[in-house]
Amino acid sequence: MAQDWAVKASESAAQIKHSAREQAREAKHRARLAKMRTQMRAKRAKERALEMLAKMPVPKMGRAAVEGTSWVTVFFMAMFHVGAVAALFFWSWQALVATVILYVLAINVGVGMGYHRLLTHRGYKVPKWLEYCIATCGTLALEGGPMFWVATHRVHHKHSDRAGDPHSPREGGWWAHVGWILSGRQLHHDVALLRHFAPDLAKEKFYRGLSRYHWIPLTASGVLLAGLGAWWGGWHLAISMVLWGVFMRVTLGLHATWLVNSVTHMWGKRRFITRDDSYNNWLVALVTGGEGWHNNHHAHPVSARHGLRWYEFDPNYYGIWLLKMVGLAKQVKIAQWDQEDPQPSGAMRA
Repeated sequence: MAQDWAVKASESAAQIKHSAREQAREAKHRARLAKMRTQMRAKRAKERALEMLAKMPVPKMGRAAVEGTSWVTVFFMAMFHVGAVAALFFWSWQALVATVILYVLAINVGVGMGYHRLLTHRGYKVPKWLEYCIATCGTLALEGGPMFWVATHRVHHKHSDRAGDPHSPREGGWWAHVGWILSGRQLHHDVALLRHFAPDLAKEKFYRGLSRYHWIPLTASGVLLAGLGAWWGGWHLAISMVLWGVFMRVTLGLHATWLVNSVTHMWGKRRFITRDDSYNNWLVALVTGGEGWHNNHHAHPVSARHGLRWYEFDPNYYGIWLLKMVGLAKQVKIAQWDQEDPQPSGAMRA
């Protein structure tokens, strides 16, 4: 009796195991089918998106392609310049220190090292978390989100000083410096159209969001400065911190960057014979952290180093070099050129 019971129990256990294995196989099969269906749907969605993107009109840049004035941009530019003038009446050492720190973070780290040498030209690589932090610093400069900045600069290199260049001095010095910003349709929030020029950034949700809401970090910095100023010295210091750390700092940073678009395509020295009007200008390099070695850059766009001689001051590259020394920056590309016969050439990894 006990033996019969044991046999039945064993058979029952075997049946349960067999049933469990069958159920597991069926579950795996269903999971594979579901995954395949998901992949197929994603593939079809991507194909539809690409088809729609191909049908969308590509935004044109350059003076001949724009019409009218962007009065919203004119208002904010005027407001920041008025704020910069007002800052002169609210001087404080604390505000100056905050201005210098934020200027370096915005112009040197964010725009020079980040928007330009990292995101636009991919002159080096860093971990994603650090890339995102550097890109966020770039928004503090009030030069638009990463997709707008990268797209505009890539178009500039594609059509440099020819029809289609967003800011060529051949269409006027004022136009190259600031006129192009104040004119025509603004593309800062038009993520769909910017995909044409910055598809690598458009693939990432972070960059789409940062491009759409690029004004938030700058606004948050203003609130933080006001709070710190009020805590340290009352309302007068709070106003001083905001006027200097936001309005004065942003205005100076804008003009520094705009000098690259205008002055370095009009005055300076040319080491390389390039198809554009780019020049090396030491003064612009000084206020931008090395972006003024513009002829060097146009000759070797992917090089993370713009100052190619020991005397060409290039703090933005020094920052990249420091990141490399601590193991955070990799595949840093440096231009290779013949000092006896300087010709535009490629770049290689350091």
